[in-house]
Amino acid sequence: MNARLAGTATALAAVLALGFGTAAAQQKLKFAHVYEVGEPYHTELLKAADTIKQRTGGKYELQVFPASALGNEQQINQALPLGTIDIIYTGTAFAGASYKPIAIGNAPYMFRDFDHWQKYSKSPLFKELAEGYGKATGHKVVALTYYGARHTTANKPIMTPADMAGMKLRVPQAPLFLMFTKSVGANATPIAFAEVYLALQNKTVDGQENPLPTIQAKKFYEVQTHINLTGHIFEALATVIGQPLWKKLTDAEKKIFEEEFLATADRASDTIRKAELELPEWFKKQGKTVVQPNTAAFIKAAQPLHNDTAAGAGWTKEQYDRLQAIK
Repeated sequence: MNARLAGTATALAAVLALGFGTAAAQQKLKFAHVYEVGEPYHTELLKAADTIKQRTGGKYELQVFPASALGNEQQINQALPLGTIDIIYTGTAFAGASYKPIAIGNAPYMFRDFDHWQKYSKSPLFKELAEGYGKATGHKVVALTYYGARHTTANKPIMTPADMAGMKLRVPQAPLFLMFTKSVGANATPIAFAEVYLALQNKTVDGQENPLPTIQAKKFYEVQTHINLTGHIFEALATVIGQPLWKKLTDAEKKIFEEEFLATADRASDTIRKAELELPEWFKKQGKTVVQPNTAAFIKAAQPLHNDTAAGAGWTKEQYDRLQAIK
């Protein structure tokens, strides 16, 4: 082999080695959630996946598994420390299983309105709660996305808490949701998210509660006649990076993930807020009865339970007072 050919072969070998090295370094990450592919949490997340891949030079490729494909919400939370799932969306009530104070926003009528929730989501208080969760678990909360105000669907109008007495109400499989059912005298029936439509259709339960965009996306309105605007919880989803992944990211990579997931949360939150303001009219056009309950009566029933540990409260009075003082 002459010198020119030898040089070419050496260069080619170097290129191939570099190529194989890059391929070996590429890591596929699993991001799991329980929501539908048409919902903003998912569609905006796909954009973030593309951007993260670009910004990390192809090192990290996010594979997004929606609609409970990798398990229900409890299961995907349990998978995080194992590293079998790298990142999740989870309701803060589920995060509260590991660190109770972070679930404070899931108490009924904890927030006055959307503006109160939004200010809380950007507040030093939420930052402290997220850090407390991180210390308890090793996981990193990088963003909080607005899930929407939770409302109650049923096959009857609901005007006051008395209308819910004895009602079999599907709630998520997180203990704090029992505070709402306790306040109205309903019978809580925890059912996995993926099974709710069938439970309503079969009348295993009398009703369920979720934000309007979710009621639309999961088609719960098809098997319920009344959309009752109880607005009892301003729900949020935490974007959580599991400890195994978070520990191995460089500082520069951590910054990229945080920036992209924060931007995703802002985009999805804006879309959800816009949708929930428009959807009451949409449901009316589908032949549904949209009811505006006496929310003052619901608030009066819920507030005495806000700091009741027997009802699920897991935060301090100081944390509660700070949240209520946010203006």
